[in-house]
Amino acid sequence: MKTLIKKFFANEVLSYLFFGGLATLVYLILRTSFFYVTQEAVLSTAIANILTILFAFITNDLFVFRQNSPGRWQRLIKFFMARLGTFLLDIGLTFIFVTQYPGIIGQFVNNNLSLVDGIVALTSQVLIIILNYVISKLFVFTSQNHP
Repeated sequence: MKTLIKKFFANEVLSYLFFGGLATLVYLILRTSFFYVTQEAVLSTAIANILTILFAFITNDLFVFRQNSPGRWQRLIKFFMARLGTFLLDIGLTFIFVTQYPGIIGQFVNNNLSLVDGIVALTSQVLIIILNYVISKLFVFTSQNHP
C-alpha cells in the first residue's frame, strides 16, 4: 500500500490533482464561511483566493513540483503574479453571476444566493485548476532540480 501511495505522489499530474483538490476544498470552505458571515460575494471570493493561493504555493512548491529551497521567495512572487489572472477570472465570474445578475443561475435554485455563490465557486474552480496547472508548469516551477 505504501508503494502504491508513493507511486501516486511521484506522478506530477496526479499529485497536482490531489493537492489542487485540497486547495479547492480549502477555497470552498473559506469562501462559503466568509460569504455566510458577510453576505459579500466579491470580498469573500478575494479573501478565500488570497489564502488559498498561499496554501497552493506551499503544497506545489514542496510536494508537487518538489523544488529546492533556494529561490523560494522568487517562486512565491512569480506564483502570485501568475495566479493574478485566475484570481481576476474568479472575481469577474462572481461579480457577474452573484452580484450583478444572480437571477441567471438563481432561477434554477429558487433564487437562493448562497446556492448561486456555491455554483459559481465550483464552476470557476474547475476552470482555475486547469489554468493554474498550465501556468505553474510553464512559468513558475520550471526548475528540474529536485531536492
